[in-house]
Amino acid sequence: MILLHVIVGELEKMSGAGAAILYLELGYKHIIPLGFDHILFVLSLFLLSPKLKPVLWQATAFTIAHSVTLGLAMYHVINPPARIVEPLIALSILYVALENIFSPRLKPSRVGVVFLFGLVHGLGFAGSLGQLGLPPHSYLLSLVMFNAGVELGQITIILLAFFVLGYWFGEKSYYRPRIVVPYRWALPLSPFSGRCSD
Repeated sequence: MILLHVIVGELEKMSGAGAAILYLELGYKHIIPLGFDHILFVLSLFLLSPKLKPVLWQATAFTIAHSVTLGLAMYHVINPPARIVEPLIALSILYVALENIFSPRLKPSRVGVVFLFGLVHGLGFAGSLGQLGLPPHSYLLSLVMFNAGVELGQITIILLAFFVLGYWFGEKSYYRPRIVVPYRWALPLSPFSGRCSD
């Protein structure tokens, strides 16, 4: 993170296009490889119904929600403390993972739940971006590009999950007992054991 602060200091010498590319890369890296907690959440969205259309609907709701709170937080309209946001992110991962285990099918209400959790995750993204900072001369553009990088990271996870799991195993009878249910054992490695990714 110290190196990133040095980079931000150099942004005053960069063009708007250069800053935009940098923040797109930083947003992507915030998910892959740094965002283990967010990777767990996106995988949880995918596992209940391992088809692209349902998970893309959920991902769209999640993106709209986290874009709203990320923007509001970066413009200092809202400023919830990290000690509240980080446990809520961890609980969102736990909730979705448990729903995958105990719910026999994807319910329409899932999109609304994901939207609410997206609002929380946006605050987590804002916490990380707030530590990094944004260049004053291209503040909005860099914010949008960081968010776009986050979205590209999420799409990458969804596509990888589909081609590794969904395409080959999604229709198999053993999909839930052998893939979805054992996934819960990954949760102790999530933010419950530490801070939200930053």
